[in-house]
Amino acid sequence: MATLFAEILKQPQKYDCLKHPIILQIESLQFSPFHAVSLIIFALAIFHTLSVHTIHKWARSLEIAQAPLRKNKKWHRSISVQILYLFSEIEVIFALWVIPLFLAMVLFYGWTVGVEYINTRDYTEPLFVAVILAMSATRPIIHIAEKTIIWCAKWFGSSLSSWWFTLLTVGPLLGSLITEVGSMTLCALLLSRQFFAFQPSKNLAYATLALLFVNVSVGGVLTDFASPAVLVLAHCWHWTTADMFLVFGWKAVLGIFLSNLLYWVIFRKEFKTLDEKRKRHENARALRAAEEKESPIPLWIILVHILFIVFIVTVSHYTALFVSSFLFFIGFHQATRPHQYPIRLVRPMLIGLFLAGLVIHGGTQGWWVVSLLHSLSPIAVMGVAMLLTAFNDNTAISYLSTLVPAWGDLFKYAIFTGVIAGGGLTVIANAPNPAGFAILGRHFNGGIRPIKLFLMALAPTFILYLLFFLFGPLL
Repeated sequence: MATLFAEILKQPQKYDCLKHPIILQIESLQFSPFHAVSLIIFALAIFHTLSVHTIHKWARSLEIAQAPLRKNKKWHRSISVQILYLFSEIEVIFALWVIPLFLAMVLFYGWTVGVEYINTRDYTEPLFVAVILAMSATRPIIHIAEKTIIWCAKWFGSSLSSWWFTLLTVGPLLGSLITEVGSMTLCALLLSRQFFAFQPSKNLAYATLALLFVNVSVGGVLTDFASPAVLVLAHCWHWTTADMFLVFGWKAVLGIFLSNLLYWVIFRKEFKTLDEKRKRHENARALRAAEEKESPIPLWIILVHILFIVFIVTVSHYTALFVSSFLFFIGFHQATRPHQYPIRLVRPMLIGLFLAGLVIHGGTQGWWVVSLLHSLSPIAVMGVAMLLTAFNDNTAISYLSTLVPAWGDLFKYAIFTGVIAGGGLTVIANAPNPAGFAILGRHFNGGIRPIKLFLMALAPTFILYLLFFLFGPLL
């Protein structure tokens, strides 16, 4: 995706000639009545996202109210309840709101333009996210990641709090090698099994989720290929891995450490209680593991999995290559199924659908995002970028910022640090967040409340803002 963006920015006339003239008008930065309608639809989609908890409660209440109607074991949820549960699934929201956007486009410009607009979006990132999510959840990858984290945690005593601290520090930083999506998936799976299983308090649960989202958002900036937002800006502005680490990476590492330390201090008493609960369950878990008697995973199978992931990350810009590689991976997975978990594709595909919806909506929002950013000072750009990221995918904001003409180095630093620091404020702020949301959502009674997540993410986001400001060129 980033390579294509860079090519378009260098030679826009080469690619514009392939598009319908009205498509270029839709993507332009000039306001039109259609853009006003698209903004209203986008705002409604955001409001819908923030209301999923209420919708889920409504669906649950209606299901309970209909319970007396059950006459036999073949009773099923009513269509109204099923629809409400569908509307409470955050992964489908933006795709659902593509429907009125498409109808508005057809109304303004005709069927041909509406179909061509949908067809000319770049869905490389959604497809890549779906593929890497499915691969990262395989048994060999989870096994090696868990062993790595446990080995690191032993240096700090192997207590629950040391394990928690290590996972939320080392795990997100691994995202610079295995991509943010892979890091989010692995960290969320390990947190689900090793931390949330002991039922932390609601405040600690939200603090952990917020740290996971914020840390993963900045943990992928040590290289120039692991984060979707990094891919867009690094390729368009010609930043290397050395630039990423020296200018941004070490500050991100420091921010992750300080944020984790802050919440560890706040919840240190509860960690002691949870550690005692964990010790009581250790014997039972050991017995259960012995009963399950999972066969050991041969080293060569782990290595093949790692090679598949490395290759797919390397060719992540080329849809045909990584999708065909994934098909080969499925064949290998089937051949080694005694050492595998079943591949679960439903959730990765839903998350890919979520990102595809953002891609479609994002193409119509450049007129106000670019106008807003272009009129601000570098310091203000950093703050506004963080705020915009909370209500839009930071990759979309990154791409739109490259359309601002004649941006200097200060503005580039400000926009990039803003979008990565704000990537943990909401579920839609960063592409990997829906993966963590899907994996950990079952540990939150009644679903994850967006407002509580936002409030818990403010402190680590502010810490990163201060670090990027104090140790950057904006001071």
